[in-house]
Amino acid sequence: MRVPDPLRVLVVDDDFMVVSIHTRFVERMAGFEVVGSATNGAEALRLIAELRPDLVLLDVHLPDLTGIEVLRRLRGEGDEVGVLMVTAAREAETVRAAAASGAAHYLVKPFEFDDLRLRMEQFAAQFAALADESPQQEAIDALFTPLPARRTPSGLPKGLSEPTLAAVLDALRELPPGADTSAGECAEAIGISRVSVRRYLEYLVEQRQAAVRLKYGGAGRPERRYYLS
Repeated sequence: MRVPDPLRVLVVDDDFMVVSIHTRFVERMAGFEVVGSATNGAEALRLIAELRPDLVLLDVHLPDLTGIEVLRRLRGEGDEVGVLMVTAAREAETVRAAAASGAAHYLVKPFEFDDLRLRMEQFAAQFAALADESPQQEAIDALFTPLPARRTPSGLPKGLSEPTLAAVLDALRELPPGADTSAGECAEAIGISRVSVRRYLEYLVEQRQAAVRLKYGGAGRPERRYYLS
């Protein structure tokens, strides 16, 4: 069995704006490509049969079939395509049904880019573990043993990742000489939430890789402006 490069992804959600957001997320990840999208269950089943993706990002709340029904039909037909449930549904019954029907992961909206990236990387590692028709025990363990929820080999605080930290640093480096940025401005440039960017910026200040100055305006607290130290 050959591991496809990149892994082919189908995005399924009833909201076309969410489809667009999830598509952009996938396009930011190395080793994955979006090959199609669907906004209802019937269309998802048709495209899975036609496009043969390796992974489906599947919402639960669809206008015709539920994501769980789509998943059950796939398994009933012997289709072992990887399925990552990406949904606002958090009822225990729904989560149990997804797990029992063979979903690879279950991610609750709203979430950060890194939350999706981590689970997709876990899926890719599990997919690769079975590239050999007679895998060794180590590869089998990679399939059945969940990877850590948060990997911080460099000693980063829990919840921070190297790729996003690098993106924040790049945004600071791109500032003109003497310029600074707010968490909101940096977040818009990178494409992730302001709250997340603020954590990275404050971490860089703690590490003395960045500095902060206060900008006083009208009423309220002064704005924190960040720049490379």
